[in-house]
Amino acid sequence: MKVDSTSIAVIKHLREGRKSYKAIADELGITENTVRSRVGRLIGEGVLAITGLVDPEVIPGHSVVVVGIKLKTMNLVQKGEEFSRLRGVVCVSVVTGRYDLIVQVLLNQEFGLLEFYTQEVSKIADVQSAETFVVYHGFNVKMPYVL
Repeated sequence: MKVDSTSIAVIKHLREGRKSYKAIADELGITENTVRSRVGRLIGEGVLAITGLVDPEVIPGHSVVVVGIKLKTMNLVQKGEEFSRLRGVVCVSVVTGRYDLIVQVLLNQEFGLLEFYTQEVSKIADVQSAETFVVYHGFNVKMPYVL
């Protein structure tokens, strides 16, 4: 699917939160049906997902960590997919530099860092090392509630 300037404009309106297709159409000077069909196609093509996101800092007992993973293998995409299925994982990125993967993890009082490593990361072969960065305060951090 070609993502043109109209689709980008619709996406920008949706990032602000719940908003009717009519309100978006009125602000962009297009029809409500155009907005509805664009959103439907963007979702269908996997370009856009409409989800509820939370700020983990305002939910008591929750925290976010970023984990840099160094692997013993070059199957980076396969390993990234494996990490993405672990409990608490919000997102995984294959990156350049010191690490092979960067993993964002949501934790709570029942599922902490120790449980993440011993119950989840331990399932994955070929992990050479992991370095954890605890997020003390984030800006503009909103994520799906994955626990």
